[in-house]
Amino acid sequence: MIRFLFALILLMHGLIHLMGFVKAFKLAEMSQLSSPISRPAGALWLLTALLFVFSTALFFLKKESWWMPAIPAVVLSQFLVFQCWQDAKFGTIANLIAVVGIVLGYGAWSFNARVQRELSRFLQVAAPVEKVLTHDMLAGLPPVVQRWLERSNAIGKPLVHSVHLRQKGEMRTAPEGKWMPVDAEQYFTVPQPGFFWTADVQAAPYLHLAGRDKYQDGKGHMLIKFLSLFPVADAQGPETDQGTLLRYLAEIIWFPSAALQPYLRWEPVDSLSARATMRFGDVEAGGVFTFTPEGDMVSFDTRRYYDRKGGATLEKWHIQADPAGFRDFEDIRVPARSSVTWQLDSGDFTWFRVEITDLEYNKAVLHP
Repeated sequence: MIRFLFALILLMHGLIHLMGFVKAFKLAEMSQLSSPISRPAGALWLLTALLFVFSTALFFLKKESWWMPAIPAVVLSQFLVFQCWQDAKFGTIANLIAVVGIVLGYGAWSFNARVQRELSRFLQVAAPVEKVLTHDMLAGLPPVVQRWLERSNAIGKPLVHSVHLRQKGEMRTAPEGKWMPVDAEQYFTVPQPGFFWTADVQAAPYLHLAGRDKYQDGKGHMLIKFLSLFPVADAQGPETDQGTLLRYLAEIIWFPSAALQPYLRWEPVDSLSARATMRFGDVEAGGVFTFTPEGDMVSFDTRRYYDRKGGATLEKWHIQADPAGFRDFEDIRVPARSSVTWQLDSGDFTWFRVEITDLEYNKAVLHP
């Protein structure tokens, strides 16, 4: 509704400028404009109208660049308003509304342009050697991990070197906070571990948070901006590196053949669980995967840095798979629904519930 109303204001404001053109060229009587308008000025009124109409068309077509022609349209419009202040002063209100839209439009365009540049660099990795996962490759893995790979139908399939998936879900920032809808997209690279996650979080009606989380070259970086414009979080450093490494490790449940990568070391805990330790770059961390007797993943538990006002602290971090949420994507069985919980001394804080809606393997990497 707000989007439609803004587009209507933009269009009507633009069309009103045709009055100045009509008066200047004496195409009709325009009693609404008492000030004289020269033909050169009339041409500017026409140009302004065309710029506003063009911007509105781009806006309707959901082109992120719609705000670019809107800038000269607003500048010209306000100049013309000053020239005919007595008759056109209320046009300033429409121009101010347009300026608010332009600022927000620029924010979305700027954030998304940055994301696309970073994603292009992220996906430029060396071409992998294509291999098929065989039973022989499982030797040395704990029996429960072997059972997981068999249950997931990964055996006989190509080893995964890249992943592209889409998610929907909800998150909150405090234990008693309001759940906010999330739409997200994520890419993974496997031989050189990394992920690139972008999300749009609906914080309130017509208000959103744009997020980008990445793990690349052993380093992590979380960036969140309110309305795609105002920074809310910009986290990087050793604690973030550890956290993003652990996030990557936990999320191999969506591409099980990554369990064979040389940066992972597996140790049995008992008949239904195994500890995975991941080392890449200067960071090493690990956690415990638990499975059903059949081999479906149940949970992942570790200790991850939790941001606090006084500084990050190591806390228990738990991922729980929904046993009714398993799906096959490209004939690979994965837990499509799961929840993420901080197990704090003050009580459990489940902050993210997510569902994979689409997933594809070995199609995302752009070889240099």
